[in-house]
Amino acid sequence: MSSIAFESVFKRYGEVDAVKELNLACGAGEMLALLGPSGCGKSTTLKMAAGIESVSSGEIWFGDKPVSRLAPGERNIAMVFEDYALYPNMTVWENVGFPLKVRGITGQPASARIGEVLQLLGLRQMADQPVRGLSGGAMQRVSIGRALVRDPEVILFDEPLSHLDADQKVQLRAEIKRLQKLRQVTSILVTHDQTEAIAMADRVAVMNHGVLQQVGAPQDLYERPANLFVANFIGEPPMNLMKAAYAANRIVGEGWEVTLSTARRVKLPDGAIVAGIRPEHVTLLPPDAAGSAAARGTIIYREPRGDADVLTVVLDAGTGAGGKLVAEIAGPSDWRAGDKVAVGLDVGRLLVFDAASQKNLEVAP
Repeated sequence: MSSIAFESVFKRYGEVDAVKELNLACGAGEMLALLGPSGCGKSTTLKMAAGIESVSSGEIWFGDKPVSRLAPGERNIAMVFEDYALYPNMTVWENVGFPLKVRGITGQPASARIGEVLQLLGLRQMADQPVRGLSGGAMQRVSIGRALVRDPEVILFDEPLSHLDADQKVQLRAEIKRLQKLRQVTSILVTHDQTEAIAMADRVAVMNHGVLQQVGAPQDLYERPANLFVANFIGEPPMNLMKAAYAANRIVGEGWEVTLSTARRVKLPDGAIVAGIRPEHVTLLPPDAAGSAAARGTIIYREPRGDADVLTVVLDAGTGAGGKLVAEIAGPSDWRAGDKVAVGLDVGRLLVFDAASQKNLEVAP
């Protein structure tokens, strides 16, 4: 078990920086997710850790050992790929045991380790079956077993669930998390699926255009995003992001306004901002409801999701339609498209971003 650290790591392809000055650490026994859209640099980062891609500058450390100039076979890592990368004519037992065979480990020592891994993964009953006849979920479990059997310092997961059905994803997410914690093996997971990252990882590193945007526990990223990219990327439905202006203790947007507490007022400079609020922190009330509402508007779309309804509201402005807000409320509800509503915002949950730098004004850099 070893920690991993990227120290001022760059990866360049000609004039293009695929990864830019990456400083990131994964603690021993931790699972760290690299999350971001296609082309953000997460897979390139994983390949540099594996030794498949060279580092243009900077250093990668496994514990106190620099590894950037070591070949993949010298790093004691294992990889789990999205397409399983199994030998189809071999049995489950043979696939799991193949890394040991390559290293000359045979006989009882090999059998004991293979049997232990198959037992952990619930694969003992299918040990003699060829892998080509297995389901996608079972094949990925075999792939994980092949990674675990050699007791690597680090396991690298490259989009391991992307080819699976929804129910298989749920089961295997839990299985990978259980095994990773049981074995306490340091792991890096690459994914574009935030649900996968949040369910499996201890911490999540969000990347965009080769730059690390924020790293932290999933709840921290959700509640305290460092910038507009993280705020918009984390969460489903996405956060409402609205152009507004702040002065004294009031935020005024397109068809809405709120008053902040005195404690928050002293932290914020006057000027143009972007206000953010999660859909679950938006409430809808009858248009004539008593009390102060942040805005009034008209529902233009209702998306029923069983235990929740997601409603899109166009806000009333002085001369016509204002901005839009998405609200997520308990469902099924009686609201329908065309209904007039009063809109309440949980001001304590409202986030404030600088319009120019896009940084969260209340999160320390």
